[in-house]
Amino acid sequence: MPTDPGLATTSDQLVLAAILLYVVAMIGYALDLGFGRVRSAAVPAREPVLAGGPGAPAEPAEPPARPDPPPAWAARAGTAAVVLSWLGWAANLGALVARGVAVGRWPWGNMYEFVVAISLAAMTAFLLMQPRRPVRFIGAFVSVAAALCLGFAVRYLHVDAGPVIPALNSYWIAIHVSAAILASGLFIVAGVAGLVFLVRGDGPSRLPGRVELEAIAHRAIVVAFPIWTFAVIAGAMWADKAWGRYWGWDPKEVWAFITWIAYAAYLHAKATAGWRGRAATIVQLIAFACLIFNLVGVNIFIPGLHSYAEVP
Repeated sequence: MPTDPGLATTSDQLVLAAILLYVVAMIGYALDLGFGRVRSAAVPAREPVLAGGPGAPAEPAEPPARPDPPPAWAARAGTAAVVLSWLGWAANLGALVARGVAVGRWPWGNMYEFVVAISLAAMTAFLLMQPRRPVRFIGAFVSVAAALCLGFAVRYLHVDAGPVIPALNSYWIAIHVSAAILASGLFIVAGVAGLVFLVRGDGPSRLPGRVELEAIAHRAIVVAFPIWTFAVIAGAMWADKAWGRYWGWDPKEVWAFITWIAYAAYLHAKATAGWRGRAATIVQLIAFACLIFNLVGVNIFIPGLHSYAEVP
């Protein structure tokens, strides 16, 4: 099928629009985060003070001063940021759809398209989590991550829209790669929550509490892990169809498996050993680093059977 240059150009323009909208949304989230209400960390109760020595009546500890209420415009900035995030999401989705229609195939046949799709998946996971959990407060970090991914794709990974090699002209790309993209988007949300967990102190802060951040990361990983497992299995089945074997220790296969083991170790440590807090978060971030290297580093730096991603 010949490529439609008009739709391909529209796709590129929508990616730029998504970057702009994500950046402006990030500013709105940052204003809400920087000037919104302060969230207090759990502080042990103070012992009452004895006014006159032993036997004297205890004077209650002085109650902590209540912080001033946040300005109304800070909440409005957060609401506007959510709206801008949805507009950026729509532009991101439109870019992928236009690219796919322009070339007549699934629009993740190279690294550029794959990264654009992962940005969409991360923002989708974040936006869909909002009605269920108060995750707006990591919106600034998710938005900037999505914008940076798209900017990196435009600057360093962009290739003109066109056909792909015969090995990628398969229905398996809609199964295997779609699952990998969806799981990666959820893992990115978890990774962002984990990074915020590490930089947040124990005192009052406008960032969400560490317990809340850990819960956000854990829930995202619980959903993403079986999807990633399915992606690895589907990849093995596609490999058998394309190359006549289920597993060949190709670098991409190896790192996908290493990523699976790392996230399995995190879930195992949480479920059986009761790991919580900083230790569990560090394990999660090690797994996240494996994921990022598998998604980007393997394709760029390590030759293998998956090195057909058309990196410029």
